Amino acid sequence: MFTSIAGRSVVVTGGSKGIGRGIATAFARAGARVVVTGRDKASLETACNEIGGATSYVIGDVSLREDCDRMAATTIERHGGIDVLCANAGIFPAARLDQMTAADLNRVIATNLNGTVFAVQACLDALTTTGRGRVVVTSSITGPHTGYPGWSHYGASKAAQLGFVRTAALELAPRGITINAVLPGNIATEGLDGLGEDYLDAMTASIPQRRLGAVTDIGNAALFFATEEASYITGQTLVVDGGQVLPESLQALAEI
Repeated sequence: MFTSIAGRSVVVTGGSKGIGRGIATAFARAGARVVVTGRDKASLETACNEIGGATSYVIGDVSLREDCDRMAATTIERHGGIDVLCANAGIFPAARLDQMTAADLNRVIATNLNGTVFAVQACLDALTTTGRGRVVVTSSITGPHTGYPGWSHYGASKAAQLGFVRTAALELAPRGITINAVLPGNIATEGLDGLGEDYLDAMTASIPQRRLGAVTDIGNAALFFATEEASYITGQTLVVDGGQVLPESLQALAEI
């Protein structure tokens, strides 16, 4: 049985939908006080109402340092501090190399990489004060382990997050803060809506478990990294993908 995290203060960036909402839900169900952030007020209100518990929101864009500072300050005002930061906010617009503009590249890097760094910086003092600070970064198998046409900028941003995590772990260790990353595979979220049954069937066929992951799978992984029992784990990555990165070929899948 893991030590309870009930009452702890948790920030989940990009927490209004998809994986972020799954993470926020996992912490809320564990009794934590959760602040979710995002850019759309209506989505944030809906998420908080449906997640329930001591869940509230702050409107903000993680690509803006001042918004991250306000996010942290507001959470501290509401909860008295911050115990856990889940740096989850990310975007994944498709753009192939022969069509990708500088704006396309900069937008993805600004949100996925810069937003992660800004969020950690904004919460750093509060995480230090608690004496048991936890940072959980949502990366991806795309970039660190796999690639997909149209997502070279996204993959680069997700791989870059892991470089950040490893060095940040060294700097944060003397402060009593751990930082780790969860790498989701194909997860059933709103982002898959409209892709069609054939696409989803092909995606599922590439996974040894023959199913898409659920947002709760990622939420549970993030929750583990936030526990007292994970206090000696830092700078590490946890792939949550149903075994998707394991087969060396399609034939390997055909053999199981």
